[in-house]
Amino acid sequence: MSDNSNNKKRALIAMSGGVDSSLAAKLMIDAGYDCIGCTMKLYDNEDVGISSAHTCCTLDDVEDARRVAHDLSMDHHVFNFKDGFRENVIQRFIDAYEAGMTPNPCIDCNRYMKFNKLFERAEILGCDYIVTGHYARIESDGERYYLKRALDDTKDQSYVLYSLTQEQLKHVQFPLGSLKKTEVRELAKECNFINASKPDSQDICFVPDGKYAEFIERETSKSYKEGNFIDIEGNVLGRHKGVIRYTIGQRKGLGIALNEPMYVKEINVKDNTVVLARDKELYSSELTANNINLISVDKINEPMVVMAKVRYRHEPAEAIVTQISDDEIKVVFKEPQRAITKGQAVVLYDKDVVVGGGTIC
Repeated sequence: MSDNSNNKKRALIAMSGGVDSSLAAKLMIDAGYDCIGCTMKLYDNEDVGISSAHTCCTLDDVEDARRVAHDLSMDHHVFNFKDGFRENVIQRFIDAYEAGMTPNPCIDCNRYMKFNKLFERAEILGCDYIVTGHYARIESDGERYYLKRALDDTKDQSYVLYSLTQEQLKHVQFPLGSLKKTEVRELAKECNFINASKPDSQDICFVPDGKYAEFIERETSKSYKEGNFIDIEGNVLGRHKGVIRYTIGQRKGLGIALNEPMYVKEINVKDNTVVLARDKELYSSELTANNINLISVDKINEPMVVMAKVRYRHEPAEAIVTQISDDEIKVVFKEPQRAITKGQAVVLYDKDVVVGGGTIC
């Protein structure tokens, strides 16, 4: 990243068109930074088979971002990252489902797009920092940078940011980390931002209707074979409509009549079966994760007590983590956890500090 010769630091503000990134820009300007706004064009709605309603990356979102940047007297750029997004986010999403996993594409988007591609552009533009509207905090003790939970627990996004490196944390700022969402909206209204009351985006941006299987079939031009639903003893319970249509813990949408509530426990791609079980049979006490990134420490040299989250909305649970190789950890929970899912991230916390995380395998 650049180190400007003058005293005024320059920040590249990632502006989605929403209220959070807009206020982040205002706060950085108020703090004395020379700010440049940018919006990432990640896909064309037509390319992924969706309408422009209720998604990010629409023309309306770009215009909202541009309008706010204009109101703040900031330059604004639109970066075409469509090729990188398809390769690093959409294709990873498809590959995971085809492998019987349930991915979190927001994590891949942060890792490969927001805090990778944007760093490249920030370098070109001579920026010292990248700024986003994420709800998280960054602190440093002079030797190491730490990622911390936001003060607003209901909006905390540290879970999807665990892949940040020390070098990235050194050059990233999250101005909203110490604010509540209600405060953000009030401040945006005081600034007369056009998007002050704009609803937050929901679901996965490129699959806003939540119909993941239809999206994958459309993208791959494949049809996924039917197979057997089986119970944990191997008894056939009915027919499923393709493994990409199911995720661990799912009950609704199975499409078969059963005598009691049953949930997806396991997805076996090799033999094309989906294992169903009772709720009490969904609990497990341990997991392994790979593709790890550690933040608060370089390495976990001995078993460490942490609070671990196995999905974004999961309540952190006490566990002991052991690093079993350079790129793999084992997490053993004090109490069994429900529906631990391959492809999701496990993120480890020491109080409000993110220790690190990895992909459940």
